[in-house]
Amino acid sequence: MKVVKPKSQVSSWAPFAHISFVVLWTATVISNVGTWMHDVASGWLMTSLSPSPLMVALVQAATTLPVFLFALPAGAIADLVDRRRLLIVVMAILAISTLLLGMLVLFEQISAWTLLAFTFISGAGAAFVAPAWQAIVPQLVPRDALQPAVTLNSVGINISRAIGPALAGIIIVSAGIAWPYLLNALSFVVVIVALLWWRPPPKKVSHLAAERFWTAMGAGLRYARSSGPLRSTLIRAVAFFLFASAYWSLLPLIARQELGGGPELYGIMLGAVGLGAVGGALLLQKLKGHLGADALVATGTVGTALVLIVFALFKQSAVAIVASFVAGASWIAVLSSLNVSAQVALPDWVRARGLSIFITVFFGAMTLGSILWGQAASMLGISITLQMAAAGALIGAFISWPAKLQLGMDLDLSPSSHWPEPIVSGEIEPDRGPVLVTVEYRIDLKSRAVFITLMNELKTMRKRNGAYSWGLFEDVAEPGRYLEYFTEDSWVGHLRHHERVSVSDRDIQKRVLALHVGDSAPLVTHFLAPEPNVAPVSAPVQSEQIG
Repeated sequence: MKVVKPKSQVSSWAPFAHISFVVLWTATVISNVGTWMHDVASGWLMTSLSPSPLMVALVQAATTLPVFLFALPAGAIADLVDRRRLLIVVMAILAISTLLLGMLVLFEQISAWTLLAFTFISGAGAAFVAPAWQAIVPQLVPRDALQPAVTLNSVGINISRAIGPALAGIIIVSAGIAWPYLLNALSFVVVIVALLWWRPPPKKVSHLAAERFWTAMGAGLRYARSSGPLRSTLIRAVAFFLFASAYWSLLPLIARQELGGGPELYGIMLGAVGLGAVGGALLLQKLKGHLGADALVATGTVGTALVLIVFALFKQSAVAIVASFVAGASWIAVLSSLNVSAQVALPDWVRARGLSIFITVFFGAMTLGSILWGQAASMLGISITLQMAAAGALIGAFISWPAKLQLGMDLDLSPSSHWPEPIVSGEIEPDRGPVLVTVEYRIDLKSRAVFITLMNELKTMRKRNGAYSWGLFEDVAEPGRYLEYFTEDSWVGHLRHHERVSVSDRDIQKRVLALHVGDSAPLVTHFLAPEPNVAPVSAPVQSEQIG
């Protein structure tokens, strides 16, 4: 495998040299401040409408469940349509629904289940925003600034987390609980204006027809299943978020019941989380240089477990605020490392779909955890539940340690465009299929072990880019003569495979071809399944002895 040569260290602030990144980043921070005010208001409002631990935890679940349900289709849509227009439309819908919720709260027409319904709508909007928003980051900065751009996006989220909750506490006390919703509706307008201003760089246009929705979803899932770097990232994500969700889902009750505080304390604790995350982000590059991504995630997991134990055993507000600061630093260390690991594992053609799978796993784990920990707290109490979650986080970190992070950092996933156009005898309908491709190799018997190892890498490559089956066979009459085959669903799907082969894929193929000892290059043949409705051609019947 070819390793990309390391480049000189890019400044953590390099993305701020690009005006498009600055404008959209600023608009996002403003919008996230509104979102955090919205979330704090919903969590606190539910403690008044229905104070049971399960109902309070369901607010978190109603936020994360729609992201789990809709993120994958949203990612497919974001890869098929204009991402900027998609974001504008979804932001407009969120602005209208949030304004309506604020009016219902203002005129005291809200119920617990109505609040959950609007929270679900807000989460559905987030499901369609998240993959598209993360996928446009490479359009805002050059490739060498991608990692600091991802980190700065996390910093922006946590700056808003530091401001939004504390501001929500002040607004709820001084103006009423409806105003966080009304101000959040206004914050969506800010993002819409920024998106209308932004002009993305022209996208490379394919001469092939656009993928259909279900085909695009299948391609995204197939890529995730065959991508070792992305699979490892998803495993580590489940191991962390399933248990870290206990903190987020039970925090309103920790503030109100365990610490005896009001909305001000709840807002301050969330603000401390945001400040801790900002502080952690500023040290992230240095810590990663010393520890590496895997150890950094393990450290963040241990920090989160310690925070859960502190909340379970100590009932002082000052201690809880300090623990919240540590929780924020631990959270950013894990989330940023996992996010970068997902980004570098994905080529542009499947970026939104791959990120949507990461988001689906993230929010799925958070949703399941919120429901489990809410139910456990109802049955066993908050303190015991937090201790159980802490133990689970440590066990999860130990079990998932073999799944290494950021393996895609050394890969060049840009298109290589080195495959020649297939030779065909006439026009082929794009949807005709399936397609069978065979490649014949002749390998020196001394090189068979190395060849088979490399072919397993090639198998992964084929499946990532569109093949749904693959095989390798050796001629029983002529050892060293191998036939590779792979199948794809349609002719246009195979042509897309040509466009998706990356520079790193080309390097694997070069190593395979170096083992070929034939007088000419390996013979590549394309076969199509016969069309069922073609009329038969009359011809003399011939008999042939086969055996």
